[in-house]
Amino acid sequence: MNVRTPSLGRFFNISVLLLSILSTNAVIAQTAPSVVVDSTAASASAKTAEAQVTGAPLAQAGSEQPGWYERAKRKMTKILDEGDMSLNLSGLAHHGRNTYTAERIAELNENAWGLGFTKAIRDEKDNEELAYAMVISDSHYKPQPMAGYAYQWMKPIAGNIEVGGGYTYSLISRTDYFKGFPFPIVLPVASIGTKNTKLMASYVPRLSKNKGNGDVLLLFVRIDLN
Repeated sequence: MNVRTPSLGRFFNISVLLLSILSTNAVIAQTAPSVVVDSTAASASAKTAEAQVTGAPLAQAGSEQPGWYERAKRKMTKILDEGDMSLNLSGLAHHGRNTYTAERIAELNENAWGLGFTKAIRDEKDNEELAYAMVISDSHYKPQPMAGYAYQWMKPIAGNIEVGGGYTYSLISRTDYFKGFPFPIVLPVASIGTKNTKLMASYVPRLSKNKGNGDVLLLFVRIDLN
């Protein structure tokens, strides 16, 4: 292995750290219900009293819906609490041969060794939602940590084999962008395999008309740990 490639032990430590951050948010969300309920109850009581004074319909007084942040937090908490744990093993980042010259490809790292963890659940339509954190060796042999959420529409094709396709929202840190500061990105994802073990793929499209950027296919395997 190239000596510039970060060790898998380092990948493991950073992956656990990222997943721990997500889990900490879930714990905070779990410890808040009593306060939220009390606050909601007090608010509802105040609105009911106001409705009685003003004559407004009672149904209207408690009709507020949670905002997008609260819904997203609840979804992530549900995935982390109830999801099945998987191990992610990364090993290939294919750079488009029509986007990169042969000389440039020879300089780039296509052995995107790395690992991470996923927690996945199925929704009421048997589609897949997951939270993940992983670290891979990027195109320049530098560690690339990333963590995010993904949704896949699943379709069985033969026996217990299924295919999936969807999208992921992710936070990524790369040394060649924004001095390593994490930035958000939305990418397509796809998979084939069983519910327990899948070959996963994500694609970074070409970012401009200029050659030498984007057009990278990342492949990794997801192995169930339950």
